[in-house]
Amino acid sequence: MAPRILVADDDAWILRMVTTILTKRGYQVDTAQDGEQAYERALEQIPDLLITDVMMPKMDGWTLVRALRSRPEFTFVPVIFLTALSSDEDRIRGFRLGADDYLPKPFRFEELDLRVAKTMRRRQVVEKEARSQVSGQPDEAGGSGQGEPAALAGDLKQIGLSVLLTLLEMERKSGILTVKNYEQTARVFLRDGRVVRAVTEGGAVRPVNAECVYYLLNWSSGRFEFTQSVSEVEGMPDEVGIATTQLLMEGAKRIDELNEAARLALESGSSDGIT
Repeated sequence: MAPRILVADDDAWILRMVTTILTKRGYQVDTAQDGEQAYERALEQIPDLLITDVMMPKMDGWTLVRALRSRPEFTFVPVIFLTALSSDEDRIRGFRLGADDYLPKPFRFEELDLRVAKTMRRRQVVEKEARSQVSGQPDEAGGSGQGEPAALAGDLKQIGLSVLLTLLEMERKSGILTVKNYEQTARVFLRDGRVVRAVTEGGAVRPVNAECVYYLLNWSSGRFEFTQSVSEVEGMPDEVGIATTQLLMEGAKRIDELNEAARLALESGSSDGIT
């Protein structure tokens, strides 16, 4: 069956042109004219790729992607933003939400065609590697040859923390997730896939538990390693108290609020400088 792509944009001409291009390439294309409609259609049938505008009525693209990313079944659905917002801040915001690509308007349809193909190829590789690691099933080249699972370790640039926590929740893993950047180390303790404790070491800011997870979601670079161990977390009290999905939704909301505050401060500073 041909891959299904959901395209969300309130510009009817762009919807028509993008649909024409992708249909000619053999994709199944579904469309939505606002974020709410796109969300409903995504829930009805999970797409293989979402292409969405940012500025749309009822629900903007940021909110749409954040809402979908909070659901485990959308962990590996790739996202391409099409938008007239082309600042570095907007691009960073998109990538922090888990976007795979960001194409500013106006754009050439040939470029969109190439980016769609590249995004879907890359996402398939990432999903295969992540699932094989978290499930403990080595791929053909992995493992020790003695039935041992491949080590779960990698780079946050390749597998973001939100994706990692979602996979660990889906697989109901118990153990310690260690995350490091150039100056800090954090340890996230999970029992049956649920975060029960989180602490940060080093650096001036050392949040714990839920605040630690929100803090780590802002890390765009670093290394991670998960050590599976039921005994170390079996009797540990749940100091977090909320499900992983709620943690990720609240974390994404906070990132959005910080980005919006920074944008408003920047605009205010620019206005103050005008004489």
